[in-house]
Amino acid sequence: MALTRRQRTRAIRGVQYAVFVLILVFIAFAADWGRFADAFLNVDVAARMFPRVLTVALVNTLLYTVLSFIFGLVVGLIIALMRLSSVGPYRWVATAYVELFRGLPALLVLFMVAYGIPNAFPTFEFPGGFLGQVTVGLGLTAAAYMSETLRAGIQAVPKGQVEAARTLGMSPGRTMITIVLPQAFRVVIPPLTNEIVLLTKDSSLVYVLGVTTAQYELTKFSQDFLNKAVSPTPLVVGGLLYLCITLPLSQLVRRLEVRHARAKG
Repeated sequence: MALTRRQRTRAIRGVQYAVFVLILVFIAFAADWGRFADAFLNVDVAARMFPRVLTVALVNTLLYTVLSFIFGLVVGLIIALMRLSSVGPYRWVATAYVELFRGLPALLVLFMVAYGIPNAFPTFEFPGGFLGQVTVGLGLTAAAYMSETLRAGIQAVPKGQVEAARTLGMSPGRTMITIVLPQAFRVVIPPLTNEIVLLTKDSSLVYVLGVTTAQYELTKFSQDFLNKAVSPTPLVVGGLLYLCITLPLSQLVRRLEVRHARAKG
């Protein structure tokens, strides 16, 4: 007897659930969870990481992320406006910036900012010292991605609103600040939040600058503790703290996307 379309859909779904359950059962019984827990979930080793993993590593990770995001957002907005400019050289420079910094690894950019710029300009000093190097090094790469997001948001604003503002006598600058940018930022908030998640993980590259214990972020702190305790548990603790930052942000992105979709609908 031939199955109806609805019965075939149910049968396929049932097979998918069965395969999923079988995989979970296999993992549950095949793995040596006791050995895994001894190596990766050693409570004594994890306890020794506190409170410095919070007061130093987590705080530094958040600080590097927030400062780099602010710097990247400001530079990204400037680059986005340059790419939309009617002046050719501005567009060329902005395009070259985006292609350059999107094509280079963030680790290389961070290294070149910290060591290349002081070599080229011996008298130059970053405002804030080490913190300034991190902010610029991570922010330059983030700005290349954020500029494209912001450009798309600006272009998504209906041209009729710009023309209406100009008809009312607003200057191009005032139209951009009071009409276009507020709407563009509303559109690009979800992808910009994703950029914060990426910057949080990129903050683990700061070690390339040669950090002191007071400048450790989560990855460097965990790696250093791993060497002392001869146990991979610190890496698990570090990973869980990264998730404490990124999971709420990811949830926020999903909610903002749903709200934006409803507003458009």
